[in-house]
This record gives sequence, C-alpha cells and structure tokens, in this order.
Amino acid sequence: MKGMLRSRLTRAALAAVVVLPLLYAGLYLWSFWDPQGNLDRVPVALVVEDRPAQAAGKTLHAGRDLAGELRKRDVFGWHETTARQAADGVADGTFYLSLTVPADFSAKLASPADDAAAPSPARLGLRVDTGRSYIMGSISDAVFNEVRAAAERTAIHDYFDNVFVSIGDIHDKTAEAAEGADRLHDGVVRLGDGVSRLSDGLGTAENGARQLSAGLSTANTATGRLRDGSAQVTQGLTQAQQAIGQLRDGLNQLHEKGTAPLSSGAKEAYQQVHAQTRTVNQLADTYVPVLDEWGPKISRTAEAVADAADKVADGGSSTGVAQSSAANTHAGSAADSAREASSQAQAALDRLGADADPEVRGLLRNAAAAARRAATQADQAQDAARTSAGSGAGTRIDGVADLRNQARELAAQARKIAAVAPRLGSKLDQARNRLNALDAGLGKLADGAAKVNSGLGTAATGANRLYQGATKLTDGSRQVTNGIGRLGGGLVRLGDGASELSTGVDRLHDGAGQADKGATKLAAGSKELAGGLGDGAARIPDYDGKQRDDRADVMSDPVRLAKTVDNEVPNYGTGFAPFFLPLALWVGAMIAYMVLKPLNQRRLAGTTGAVRIALAGWLPAVVLGAAQVGVLVAVLRLGLGLEAASWAGLAGLLLLATAAFMAVVQAVNALLGPPGRVVALALLMLQLTSAAGTYPIETSPGFFQTISPWLPMSWVVSALRRLISGGDLTVVWQACGVLSAFLVLGLALTTLAVERGRIWSVKRLHPELAL
Repeated sequence: MKGMLRSRLTRAALAAVVVLPLLYAGLYLWSFWDPQGNLDRVPVALVVEDRPAQAAGKTLHAGRDLAGELRKRDVFGWHETTARQAADGVADGTFYLSLTVPADFSAKLASPADDAAAPSPARLGLRVDTGRSYIMGSISDAVFNEVRAAAERTAIHDYFDNVFVSIGDIHDKTAEAAEGADRLHDGVVRLGDGVSRLSDGLGTAENGARQLSAGLSTANTATGRLRDGSAQVTQGLTQAQQAIGQLRDGLNQLHEKGTAPLSSGAKEAYQQVHAQTRTVNQLADTYVPVLDEWGPKISRTAEAVADAADKVADGGSSTGVAQSSAANTHAGSAADSAREASSQAQAALDRLGADADPEVRGLLRNAAAAARRAATQADQAQDAARTSAGSGAGTRIDGVADLRNQARELAAQARKIAAVAPRLGSKLDQARNRLNALDAGLGKLADGAAKVNSGLGTAATGANRLYQGATKLTDGSRQVTNGIGRLGGGLVRLGDGASELSTGVDRLHDGAGQADKGATKLAAGSKELAGGLGDGAARIPDYDGKQRDDRADVMSDPVRLAKTVDNEVPNYGTGFAPFFLPLALWVGAMIAYMVLKPLNQRRLAGTTGAVRIALAGWLPAVVLGAAQVGVLVAVLRLGLGLEAASWAGLAGLLLLATAAFMAVVQAVNALLGPPGRVVALALLMLQLTSAAGTYPIETSPGFFQTISPWLPMSWVVSALRRLISGGDLTVVWQACGVLSAFLVLGLALTTLAVERGRIWSVKRLHPELAL
C-alpha cells in the first residue's frame, strides 16, 4: 500500500478507485433524483374539439374548462394543436403523447341530465408512443387517471347536486303523493262500496240475464206465432183490400144509381105530399066532427042489434011454442035495430060526400051493408020463428037451428059495426096526423137523402183513399211479416247472445266478488300506502343550497384516501438511494481488487501466518472502501441534499457493508484467481435482481425470491431504507449480523485460499486463463 502511494500514477489509480463508486451511484441518483418534478418539460399535444352543451338550462363548456385546468396544473408541457398536428407530432417524436378532448365531451357529460337522451360516458382520447419511452406510458396513465378522476368528480358533483335538487322535489312530490294516497284511500273505500253494489247488481243482472235468455226463447216461439199471425193478417188485409175495392165500386154505383135518384125522388115525393096536406087537413076538419057524432050512434044501434041477435040465438035452444014466439019477438027487434043502424050509417056516408077519405067511406059502406045484411037475417030469423011455431017438431027443430046460426052471425056483424063506428072519427084524425107526419118525414127524408147522397159521395172518395191505404197497409203488413221473420232469426241469435251474456255476467259476478275482496285489500293497502308515503315524506330530506353542495361534494368523492405516510420518501432519488449505494460499494470492491492483489505473494511464500496474510490483503481494500463511503456520504448529503433519518447509522452500515463486500470479493479472487472477477460480477448481477431495489421481491420470479435472503445486498438495501427514511431498526441489526457473517465467511475463505496458495503446481505456474 505504501509503495502504491509513492507513484503519482498509482495515487491517481487509488483516487479513481475511491471516486468510481461515487460516479456510479452519484450519477445514477442525480439523473433519477426527481424526474416527476420535471414532467412540465415533456412536450405533450393538447387537442380541444369540444363544443358547448346545454345542461339543466345552463351552458356547459367542459372541454374548455378541462383544458384550462390542465394548463393550470402544469403537469406536462402542453402544446395546443389540431388533431392532425398532434398525430404527426407523436409520429415524428415531437410529442411524447397527445390528449384529445372530443367534440361531444360536454354533451356526453350533460347526457344524464337530459331525459330525452341516452346517458353515455364522456371519453378522452390519449395517444402515446411507448416505443419511444415505455415509462411515459406508465406516467401518462397515472397522470390521466388523476385527470379523469378529477373530471369525474366534477361531473358527479354536478350530477349529485341535481340529484339532491331532485330529492327536494321528491320530498315535495312525496308529500303531495301522500295527500293523493289519502284521497286514493277514500276513493278506494267508495270504490269498494261501489264494487259491492256492483256485485249485488250483477247478481240481479245474472238473474235478469237468465230470465232474458228464457224470455228470448219464449219470444222466439211467440215470434214464430206472430209471424204466422202476421201472414194471416197480411192475407186478411189483402182480402180486406179486395173487399174495400168492391165497397168502393159499390159505393160509386150506389151513389150514381141509388142515392142520387133516391134524393131526387124523395124530394119530389115530399113536394107532392106536402101539396096535399092542406086539403087533407081541411077534409079532416070537416069529417071528423061528423064521424064523432054518428059513430057512437051507429055503435049503439049495432050493439042493440047484437044483443037482439044474441037473444035470438039463446032462445033457439029451447022447445015449444012459447020459445018460438020469443024468438020471433027478438028477431023482429034485431031486424028493426039493424035497419036503423044501416040507415044511420048511410046517412053518415051521405053526409061525408064523395070526396071524403076512401077508407072512411069504405068503413061506412061496409057498416051500412053489414047492417042491411043483419036486418035481412033478422027478418029471415023472424020468419023462421013464425014458421017453426006452426010446424012439427022435426021441422021446428031445423028452423030454430038455422035461426040461431043466423042470429049469432048477426050478433057478430053487429059487434064489428059497434067496434068500428066509434073509431071512425079518431081514425080519420089519426090519418090526418099520419099524413102530416108523413109530410114532415118526407121533408126530412128529402134532406137526409140529399145528405146521404152527399155523404155517400164523400164515402166513395174515402173508400177510394181507404183502398189506397189498405194497399199500403197490405204492403206494410207483408214487410212486417218479412221483418218478423228476420226478427225471429235475430231473436235466435239474440238468445244465443243472451246465453253468452248470462255466462259472462256470471263470470263478471264472480269477478266482481273477487274485485270486492281486492277492493278491500286495496283499501287497506292504500291506507298503508298513504301512511308510508307520509312517513317517507317526513324521512326524505329537503336540503338547502349549502347542504346540497356539501353532500354533492361528498357523494362525488365518497371514498377518499386517508393516506398516512410512514417514513416518507420525498423524491425518486431518495427512494432509489438504498439500492444504488450498496451497488456502488460492490462495484467499488470489484475495482479495488482490480488494483490491489487479494494476497501478498511475498508473504505467501514466507512463513507469515495465513490469517495475517488474509488480513494484510483485506485491510488496504477496507481503507479504500472507507474512503469510498466517505466520498458517497458527503456528496449525497451536501451535493444532492439527501435527507437521512440517521446519518451515523447510515455511515456505519455502509462501512460494515463495504468491509463485508471487500472480504467476499477478496475471497472469490483469492480462491479462483483471475476467473474470480467474473464470479464477482455474476454475484453482482444476482444481487441486483434479487435485492428488491425497484419492486417488491414478491413481484419477482420464485428463483429470485429464494436467493434473496442468502445474499448480503438484499439485507443492506432493507437496512438503508430504515436508516434513510426511518422506521423499525430491527432489520438494521439483522443486516449488521448478516454482513458480519459474510465478513467472517469472506476472511475464512481467504485464509483457506492462503493455505492452498502455498502449494505450487504446474497448472498454477501456467494458468489456462489469465486476466
């Protein structure tokens, strides 16, 4: 070691050995000290194509606001460009990446507030060339995830603000709904009553439908009979039409040939009779008193004749002379009375004159003739009585019988005259009255015949109209008959429909019963709904503006990371220092034994002990290692501004680490000779990949997880993290123990190499590989 200090070149070599770890660790740490703090120097293209959108009556400029926020944060070196310029810049390396805010960015953010549009998420276009810088892809993902989260929070904040506004509206509407539910409950109760009445009514309707179906069946049968009857009516109307036609023709003929001549004849008869009434009245005035005077006289005389004749007839039944004499006397009296009656009747007839009523004159003539016949018969009876008085008994009996018959005939004739004579005056007066009545009747007949003639003409006209009406009625009756036939078919279909109606009403009745039960449940449910809505309205909050803003802020970012950093690492360089420092010291150990020999060959050839020879080769390297540690600590503390929780512990651990590293590298070189340098480099590679300097060892393959605890650098990295950033120092003491073990192991192996190095062989004198 002293010999190396004499020469300037060797001193420069030793200085290089001391400084080289500084260059290795210092330059790395300086280069990576705070890359994220300098991202504002990274050129990034910003393309803003967004167009404003309407949201809740406001104009939303989300793209413009986002671009302003990005420039304000100054995360990257933003360059606002067009889409084409951004694409070309990323392609030619002018920009590491480009961020595009599309034209529908604001519209998509506003879509949840638009009931007419389908909500859709807003998108940001990110384009990065990871072939140029992979780490930029990771950095951009982290940065833009934060940007996206911030945009989401803003959008969600606005959304929840609207939500809380809507909650206020819901509160009001729920209160209104509760009132409506109360009214609904009242309505449902009334509905239940109505449904109950409907069910009762449907029961009645069901019975009525059955009755209707039965009635329609009966009506169909009756319609058949009605159709037959209507056909008969049509037939009768046809006959009536024909009869009315005949009546019309008969009335026309009667009018033309009957009533017209009748009217004319009645008028003429009236005129003729009326002309004779005055004469008849004058004759009646003249002859009625005469008849009244002579009638009773003739009647009394005729009665006397009749009485005498009766006596004659009664006397004819006896025998003997005395009886014959009596008959003779009675017959004489009868004859005298008859002749007197005849003379009185003739006197009355003469007094009437030739212009008297023929009937009266006929009566008087008949009375006079009858009286004369009676007188003649009485004379014959008297002669018969005288004859019978002188004759024999047989002859007398025959004469009396003849006399008695004649007397009876005379009595009958006399009584007829007695009956007629007193009434001759009254009959003549009655005849006059009848003639006057006939005159009045003929006047009325003439007037009535004229009216009948006129009425018959009207009747003929009416009969013609009646015929026309009968024709129409016949046609209508035929139509009625046809309609009744169609009605029958319709009633059949209606009957079928009524049966279906009955079935349907039955089902409806059942359904109404179920509806009644459902209405009861609905009433209970609506009451419960009203109560629930009232309770819900009381529970739904009604926020003011500040409360909405506070809650929207919480809901837009409901989970916030309450990050508690233990043993905070301020920057990227501080985080990587525990990895680069032992790496630099291992490299320093390798370079030290490139300048120094692990074993002193002169002493190796002498009698010096193996331990002393091992320590003699190790101590100069430790001195260089201590110098390396001093230079590293000074530059880290003063040059890069590294902050450490324990500088003394850091320096002590680094000294122990460089002593252990020197011992291991010395042992490898002492045991293997020149190939030992390759083995030392291999050990460096193994330790770099298994020390968990960049990522947790759990992320590495299983091989590296297995070898990590058996290599010293893994323990040094863990211990330096505690000494620089703070934390539990247990791992520091464990690392010191592991390093001490490697230190002892290295020196022991070097001692073994010393013992083996005292034996020379041809292979050792002529090695196969020399470095």
